[in-house]
Amino acid sequence: MRGERDMRKKKIAAGLLCALVFVMMPCGVWAEELLVGGQAVGIEISSDGVIVSGFSMVETDAGAVSPAEEAGFRPGDLIVEINGETIRTAEDLIAAVARLGGNEASVAVQRGGETVRLRVRPALSPGGQWLLGMWLRDGVSGVGTITFIEPESGLYGALGHSVNDESSGQSVPLREGRICAAEIVGVSPGTPGTPGELSGSSESGASIGSVEKNTAAGIFGHIAVIPGGRLLQTGQIHTGAASIVSTLSGHETREYAVEVDRVYTDGGHTRALLTVTDASLVSGAGGIVQGMSGSPIIQDGSIVGAVTHV
Repeated sequence: MRGERDMRKKKIAAGLLCALVFVMMPCGVWAEELLVGGQAVGIEISSDGVIVSGFSMVETDAGAVSPAEEAGFRPGDLIVEINGETIRTAEDLIAAVARLGGNEASVAVQRGGETVRLRVRPALSPGGQWLLGMWLRDGVSGVGTITFIEPESGLYGALGHSVNDESSGQSVPLREGRICAAEIVGVSPGTPGTPGELSGSSESGASIGSVEKNTAAGIFGHIAVIPGGRLLQTGQIHTGAASIVSTLSGHETREYAVEVDRVYTDGGHTRALLTVTDASLVSGAGGIVQGMSGSPIIQDGSIVGAVTHV
């Protein structure tokens, strides 16, 4: 399956990890006081299964074919099994297809919360490889923001929402993951109807912590070296003046003024709508942009939530 796997780049765009509505979800209370976040981090997650990201044509003696597309696979499908064999990585799938030798296989995929079984027969390429004619991805990377760090254990929360596959919009099942040191190298300002985004670069091999859970409330794990910083208690959000802490350039965290316009409940969760009132954030980025997800919200000297969407 040469050429059928997406390659990761060191250069990462924060827009991979954000949606288009701005809401707030509260931080849970794990300790009396938490370290305030705001630091940008690179996020790398390996999926527990292989994501179909698209299709390709296989040149055969009978013409160009795409066995996977013809069999009913869809972009965003998560391949988890082939002929009863568990598939966790792209290498697992490539090896399993090679062993088929042109025989038809039963493939289990997760799609929209359900398991779907498809039957597919690989095609033989001129180079002698058995191929399904699909592009594969077994990981997702991007930029997000640390919300808080528990000072004793190093437990952190970040991003404020789950890491999703861009093809399906579904949460990526976590096999393993890490956060890396990241530097913000540019901002594409938002405009009415179009969210802007932060662009960052992560240092190869510069892992600073683990990703252990990928949840609707954000990603969670442990950071290797607990940094110094401001310790605040958690509190309840209300309408009125507040601020967010984020990184828009390099490694520097800054606090920006916002106004909490509305607080409401949705599905048992407290959420809020904010308006940016900080002139420097409006002029520099056009407001809150993708990549700021996870920025802690500070109000009355307490951490009251996190930016989750823009």
